Amino acid sequence: MAQSKRYCILLAAGSGNRMNFPTPKQFLKLAGRTVIEHTLDAVETHPEVDEIFIVIDSAYRSYLEEVLLRNNYTKVTKILNGGATRRESSASGIFAVEEEDALVLLHDAVRPFVSHKIVSDCFKKLEEHVAVDVAIPAVDTIIEVDDTECISYIPDRSMLRRGQTPQGFQASVLREAHERAMKDTGVEVTDDCGLILRYGLGDVHVVPGEEQNIKLTYPEDLFLADKIFQLKTVTLHPALEKDSLRGKVIVVFGASRGIGECVMQQGRTGGAKMFGFSRKDDVDVRDYASLEKALKGVYDKTGRIDAVVNTAAVLRSGTLLARDIDDIEQEIAINYTGSVNAVKAGLPYLNESRGSIALFTSSSYTRGRSRYTIYSSTKAAVVNLVQGLAEELHGDGVRINAINPERTNTPMRRENFGVEPEGTLLSAEAVAKATLETLMADFSGMVVDVRREA
Repeated sequence: MAQSKRYCILLAAGSGNRMNFPTPKQFLKLAGRTVIEHTLDAVETHPEVDEIFIVIDSAYRSYLEEVLLRNNYTKVTKILNGGATRRESSASGIFAVEEEDALVLLHDAVRPFVSHKIVSDCFKKLEEHVAVDVAIPAVDTIIEVDDTECISYIPDRSMLRRGQTPQGFQASVLREAHERAMKDTGVEVTDDCGLILRYGLGDVHVVPGEEQNIKLTYPEDLFLADKIFQLKTVTLHPALEKDSLRGKVIVVFGASRGIGECVMQQGRTGGAKMFGFSRKDDVDVRDYASLEKALKGVYDKTGRIDAVVNTAAVLRSGTLLARDIDDIEQEIAINYTGSVNAVKAGLPYLNESRGSIALFTSSSYTRGRSRYTIYSSTKAAVVNLVQGLAEELHGDGVRINAINPERTNTPMRRENFGVEPEGTLLSAEAVAKATLETLMADFSGMVVDVRREA
């Protein structure tokens, strides 16, 4: 039996008056791109979404068309004019869905942090229920007041939820709800689930939401969203698909030991053509010319380069005052400038192959560590480098991500911390596996957390 077609309708017809900006909030810049681009990225890359409709205020249709022109969104198939209210915009979307048995998600275009998990959970529950809502527990006490601004009622907080989007529906049921609403002069609901309940068309199942799935409504929300992007991470769950590495040409800098050595070994096992370099081969990431020469040599042999990995790093301790300036400059040059060099030298080849880059950060990037301030700050710089370059390289189809392993059992770790209890450290093999999975993944600009299994 064929699976029902699955749609996501993005509601982007709002004017954003509460933002106090002349441009609607869905077109404001956030982390280098417009809000709606971030939202589109989230739903476009979801494997279960077949088509995307966008409902827009006709006055801003040209804004949206510019967004679509500079991106390769293959699933956006309709741009629809919105109405004066959210309900009218929702109706515009659902009436454009032709199949009666389709599953439809309605999502606010200004919720850019919707996760793939939420979308998957909604579609799964729509196989059992006519409608689903996404919500999170209410953490504040909710009060009801009377017309004198005195509390008249305090409901039980344990039964209260804060609604989010997407909301999901079996298409035929939502279409019937809107057909009834068009004839109902007394209808007053704030969302589509309210219509289902008003007309008794079925139960609405609640799918757990996520705290970071915020809606951008007020100017302060933009600052919060920017911080979420800064610290946003992803944890890999799927294993490498069989043969996904076969024939790929992967270059690893810092390949002589530790994580780099393990990436080389696992890549070869997976059928990739692996080329590793380190200072033992007179390839020093501080020396841009040596990286250029190494990469050109690989390209001349293979005719392509699909991925570049830089694991080269040093870890030095000591207070800033006590450390020698030459030692400090060397740590910065290897840990940060080396990453810049690896990316810049690799881009001519990766632009051609629409390839992938993996750099390395550390859990210390979120907050500087005493006696390791230079190391921590270089790892924070790598994250900023990755996030900025992800935007620069988006149009070229090149992906770049930062691998963020927890404490890992490597020679560098042992040289700086000595022997540590067995089982408290992540294995270099696990980090290498995550690195190769990230190279083959379709996301970019992310910090990929690698953690020990519980």
